[in-house]
Amino acid sequence: MALKETQQTLETIKRSTHPLICIPSGGGADAYATALGLAKVLVKLGKEVVIVAADGAAPKNLEFLPGVDKITSRLDNLRRFVIELDASKTKVEELTYELKNDKLLVYLSPKKGFWAEKDVRTSSSGYKFDLIICIGSPDYESCAQLYSENTDFFFRTPVINIDHAPENEHYGQINVVDITASACAEVCHDLIDAIEPGLIDEEVATAFLTGMIAKTRSFKTKNVTPKTLQTASKLIAKGARREEIVQRLYRTRSIQTLRLWGRALARLKADEDAPIVWSLLSQQDFMHAGAEEKDLPDVIDELIASSPEAKIVVLMYEMTNRNICAIVRTERPLDAITLCRGFSTAGTRDEVWLCIINKTIVQVEKELISAIKEQIK
Repeated sequence: MALKETQQTLETIKRSTHPLICIPSGGGADAYATALGLAKVLVKLGKEVVIVAADGAAPKNLEFLPGVDKITSRLDNLRRFVIELDASKTKVEELTYELKNDKLLVYLSPKKGFWAEKDVRTSSSGYKFDLIICIGSPDYESCAQLYSENTDFFFRTPVINIDHAPENEHYGQINVVDITASACAEVCHDLIDAIEPGLIDEEVATAFLTGMIAKTRSFKTKNVTPKTLQTASKLIAKGARREEIVQRLYRTRSIQTLRLWGRALARLKADEDAPIVWSLLSQQDFMHAGAEEKDLPDVIDELIASSPEAKIVVLMYEMTNRNICAIVRTERPLDAITLCRGFSTAGTRDEVWLCIINKTIVQVEKELISAIKEQIK
């Protein structure tokens, strides 16, 4: 990592007082864990940090990481509208207000005298946050509603862009993008290690190692390098709790998840000519298993473990409103976004989510699997 880039990042963080860490849609366990580790580092530096995630709460298997319950899903009260009154000559006796016909009426009663229009000014305050740190977001649009509902905020606030994906658009004022890294957690470790290694304590190391293990499926993916393993070794030396991480990520499954996995496994299908497996889950499956939509990431993890030769795993499921949604997860160099071209998707090259209305799950199965096979060709 270039020294100049490291220095720029450090100076930008030093100047910030209220940084915002943003996790994009489809960021997965790596982005969540990295954000939690980075937040602890920023707190050590005296910053008041908030983590916001486009997909809301973190996956269940990350609940052992401290601070996970404080992740929010909305950017509320970014700015305040300010009414300024010159009370140097005429003092305020009473202030009241009421909401009438969708209008807010503010009443000011003076102790004596009165105010004129020239005594009142209005303005907008600055944004609550003075720095945005995006974790694993290839572009602004991946931040979904966080970006679409607050576009001006993203363009008027400095952005540090941390990622390891080749498709990253380098949209930040500072871009810490290392395509040789296996995970955002590895990139973030290298950045902080270059700035001040002492900032990485046991909790930070555990969060970063969690991201790396989750992203590489416990160091089984093809993008694992000797440097990746060296970084993992450094984190363990810093106190990262590897056994607990593996236990929480891969050995702790609820009865509901196992039941749902059994139903998905019973319907698992494969194609002889393409490296793809897929399965279907109906609302009845959810009811009989006692499971919910939040259990699906664990189910797809188990399907991947059961199908080591598959490069594409698709899980289609019926929601309570009878719409059909799907999770498509791929192994590089395959690109989930490209494979699902023609469908409205959210996510990354490694995993996308999509929904289709007014069709049965069998119809969606035929349409989606055929489209993916065509893209493979």
